[in-house]
Amino acid sequence: MVWKETDQRLIRRGELILDPKFLQNPKHELETMNNHKRGPHYRMTNTYIQLLAAIRYIYQMPYRQLEGFTNALHRLVPEARRADYSGLRKRILRLPVDPYKHLKESDEKVGISLDSSGVKVEKAGGWIERKHGKKKRYVKIHFAVRVDTHEVVAMEVTTDDVHDSEEAPALLEEATGHVRVSRGFGDGAYDSEKVIGEMEKRGIEAVIKPRVNARADTGPPSRGHAVGMIRELGYATWAEFTGYGRRWAVETAYSTFKRVFGENAMGRSLGSIAAELMGKVELYNMLVNM
Repeated sequence: MVWKETDQRLIRRGELILDPKFLQNPKHELETMNNHKRGPHYRMTNTYIQLLAAIRYIYQMPYRQLEGFTNALHRLVPEARRADYSGLRKRILRLPVDPYKHLKESDEKVGISLDSSGVKVEKAGGWIERKHGKKKRYVKIHFAVRVDTHEVVAMEVTTDDVHDSEEAPALLEEATGHVRVSRGFGDGAYDSEKVIGEMEKRGIEAVIKPRVNARADTGPPSRGHAVGMIRELGYATWAEFTGYGRRWAVETAYSTFKRVFGENAMGRSLGSIAAELMGKVELYNMLVNM
């Protein structure tokens, strides 16, 4: 039964790619979009642009190839307009994006797991070298993931020189706006007084792996207790007692995210890269909840 449900969920994900709702009453949608708009009116609905953005993100399709896709789609479905690549780029980057609109509604208290992962940005290499004087070709995407559903409940995009602990307060602020958080999981990168203090200030139990050289007599009492327990009973016992293994939900989320959308971002600036990654997270949250 579980495998059958999984199969049906994967099949529905394929149906998402060519969801025909972009053809439903486009005239009314365009009238609403162009109401009181100054300058040239829109000729393509946001719903249609959302479809094209999904095609671009899932298939890592450059804008010129996406233009060719609209030409082929127009021949099959005349109501679907052709579009030039520069216009598509402008519309997709300006598309209203809400990464969290597909989150499941729930009043229960949940655990979240924090972590970051690198995203390659070869096309933005020149921007990185000009801004940071180095040849690294990646940015970091920071996730707070709900451990029971693997939904992304908060995200931040930064350059690769930003430490994970620096983004933790922003992730916690955003996550607590979407779900009721009772526990926060993190690896040794989040083992800092600031991060643990931010969690405790919000009534969140911090389940963070202490660093190898951690001292029991520094930092918040909860951290000292964790250090003492690991020294006395061993890491495996501490991990089992605290449920630290649930931290791996964020690793699973990153693995799924990169399998679906690849390990690259196609944008050429941090702003366009962030917009692209936000769009991908919106699609990801919709997929995991199908």
